[in-house]
Amino acid sequence: MTKELQLDHLRGVLVRLEETIIFGLIERAQFLRNPPVYELGGMGGALAAETLLEFMLHETERSHAKVRRYTSPDEHSFFDDLPDPILPALTYAENPLHTNRVNVNAQIMEMYVNELVPFICAGGDDANYGSCAVIDVNLLQALSKRIHYGMFIAESKYREESSVFDPLIRANDAAAIEAAITAAHVEVQLYERVSRKASAYGSELLTAGDGGIAPDKVRTIYERWIIPPCKQVEVAYLLQRLDD
Repeated sequence: MTKELQLDHLRGVLVRLEETIIFGLIERAQFLRNPPVYELGGMGGALAAETLLEFMLHETERSHAKVRRYTSPDEHSFFDDLPDPILPALTYAENPLHTNRVNVNAQIMEMYVNELVPFICAGGDDANYGSCAVIDVNLLQALSKRIHYGMFIAESKYREESSVFDPLIRANDAAAIEAAITAAHVEVQLYERVSRKASAYGSELLTAGDGGIAPDKVRTIYERWIIPPCKQVEVAYLLQRLDD
């Protein structure tokens, strides 16, 4: 099995992403909800066809596309009208993933704007639009990477137990596939770990007077808005695993 699919490597990637996501949530929670960031026309005539968040994310992805970010199998863009890289292509020894069409970024964006931001931020407008949009972009990219990393998890599980998954895939049985990939005790350990991290990081920030986010909210975010779509990605990927 390639390094990218080995358990220790996967665990290391996911743990690093936990810290990125938790710090991002803490950063965003220090500001109010700031609805104009997410409203078309919220910046007056400065932006015509995009919200401030969409504009910032689009411009960021344009820059990152030029330096090959989205040629990596673990990166997925929110926009599809991006420029070609200006750097020469990298040659990968092997793409560990099977060819697929999985991209749930539209769902992630809708969830983030309509559910997650209202969940972690107090209502109101403090006019810190630029700061919020920058944090939002970083958080969205981290959430996207974490959720789409479900494909690497799914591929690793498939290679370990292809005889279990093959008949379920051929039967197009999404519910049975989800049951096969679910390890409830591992999920509980994950929820407890992110709660502990949020408690530790949040305590340091509160001591410094910089605000924070309740650990139970971080746990809820993982329970409601990160792990379920990650498993959705795993199932969608596995349903395409036997396609030519």
